[in-house]
This record gives sequence, C-alpha cells and structure tokens, in this order.
Amino acid sequence: MKIQSLGYVGIGAPDPKVWQEFATNIIGLMPARACAGEDWGIPAVLDSGPASAGSGISENGSVFLKMDEWQWRIAVHPDQENRGILYIGFQLQSLIDLQCAVKELQAEHIPVRFGSDTEARSRSVSGIAYTQDPTGNMIELFYGPTIDKHFESPLGMEFKAGNLGLGHLNLLVPNLEDAKDFYTRILGFELTDYIRFGEQNSANFFHCNGRHHSIGLTRVGNVKGLHHLMLEVDSYDNVCQCLERVVDAGINITSTLGRHTNDNVFSFYMSSPYGFEVEIGCNGVMVDQDWVPHEFVNGDLWGHRGLDPETITRNLAKLASKGAER
Repeated sequence: MKIQSLGYVGIGAPDPKVWQEFATNIIGLMPARACAGEDWGIPAVLDSGPASAGSGISENGSVFLKMDEWQWRIAVHPDQENRGILYIGFQLQSLIDLQCAVKELQAEHIPVRFGSDTEARSRSVSGIAYTQDPTGNMIELFYGPTIDKHFESPLGMEFKAGNLGLGHLNLLVPNLEDAKDFYTRILGFELTDYIRFGEQNSANFFHCNGRHHSIGLTRVGNVKGLHHLMLEVDSYDNVCQCLERVVDAGINITSTLGRHTNDNVFSFYMSSPYGFEVEIGCNGVMVDQDWVPHEFVNGDLWGHRGLDPETITRNLAKLASKGAER
C-alpha cells in the first residue's frame, strides 16, 4: 500500500465554534468556503452557492477549516464526550489503489469496508474506505479530494501543505509494536528515525512522502490518545507571530520555543481547546528515497521545555481528571 499523504483529520469537541475561533484567530486557518457534503451551486450564478456561505459551519454544527487549495483539512464535530481525534484520513492516488488497499487489508484479516458515494461526499472525496489501527483510531483511506483553491489566511499565515499533506500527528500508543507493524507493514509508512527514553518507551517517526514524518508513534507507559497535531508554516516570522498571539491571548504554552534534533523543526507547542496540543513550526527536514533511519539520543538542540515524558504524563493525567469532572 502506498499512502500519499495525511490528508485530513476529524476532531470531536463539545463546542466546535470555540475550536474555530482558536483556529482562525490564533493559528490563522480559514473557514471552509463550503462544508463537506454541501452543494456548491451553479458556477457563475450568483446566490447559488453553498448554504454555509463561507462560514465553515455546517447545519449540524460541525466546523470545517481550510489551510491550502483543498476544500478543507480539519473538521471539528460536536462531541460531548470530547474524544479528541475521531478519524484520520490518508490519501491514495486512485480508485485502483483504494481497491488494492482494501484487498490487502482483507488478506491480513483486518476489518475494512468501502464507503458509499454519500459517505465519500461527506468528506469531499471521490471514494473512501474505513478501517482501524490497533489502538482503535478510525482510519479513512480515500482518493480524489475536492480542490477549490482560494485559500487566504485571515492572519497572513502561509502553510506548508499541498502534496505533503496537512502536517503530522503524534499518537500515544500503549501497544507500540502492533502500531508500528500496522503503519509500516500494512499501510506502507517508512521509519524516518526514533528516540528511546526509559524502559520500553520511545518516540518513532514515519514518513510517506518528503515530509520528515506524517505520523509519530510514541509510547509513554499505557497512555493512549493524540498528543499533538503539527501544522508547518513557511517562515520563522509566521511561527513567532503565532507565538505572540498565543501569549497575548493567555493560551497555555505546553512546550517553549525550540528546535528538534531529528527533523530540525523550529517550533512551539500550545494547548488547544478541549485537550490535545498543537505544534506550530517551520523549516522541517525533507527526506528522499535514499534516506536511512537513525536513532537520536536527544530530542532537541535547544528549547522545547516541557516536552519530556514526565511532563507529558503529568499533563495527560490532568486532562483525564478534568474530563472525569465533566
């Protein structure tokens, strides 16, 4: 199987509008010109466009966010359970590739099903299939995303997306070996590098295109969930301008400005509404077909204070307790 990119993600949140305000006013994403599944109307006919009229908010309260020429990249759905990541969309090249992918999963006795045309339309893609990774994350394989261009960040942010995908996800997985087997042997991701820390704990990074990694699999004890979503921007100025907005808004900075050892990314991490962290960074290393995996013994060249196993575990415990209180 050959995954082309991390195409989109779906998030669950008690109030998606709060996430939209964060995404547009802090990160600089744009509300989708049309929500997934909407009728675009008749070209060149005024007032025949989508019902959401560029608000990015669908009839059921879901929010759709745009960061490049794709119709949308991040969806936030109403979810009182606040489950964080609801689905992960991986792009394949064609219908034939999607059909082959389903056959490969079936051959491995991994539950999988084709989606209907209606289900594909609900994600703004041409075809879709559904499966799960060993941790229980919903995986959506698709081809043919809707392209509507006309991205304009309300804050002048420029994102490095396109064929590289929306960025990367770092998943916390207690069953690391099973997860690694699924993402490499089954989905076809390749190991970029890894960092070990403590007994049986490690951070592992996997690529499917030129981006250093689109998926990170990290084991910190038995914790599971989404640690962070990373969005890459085009300049140091974009990173620091976003950081300034975060400071002005009083948003919690979970990891200070720093530079990673392995992917060279210059970035910081912050709390997003309702849970996981968001990393904003730039200048990531690009990999090619001659790339050789490495083990690194340090996570950062400098900075990124707060990005350590002890702090991660402590912060996740706090989030879990808040969730229990709700």
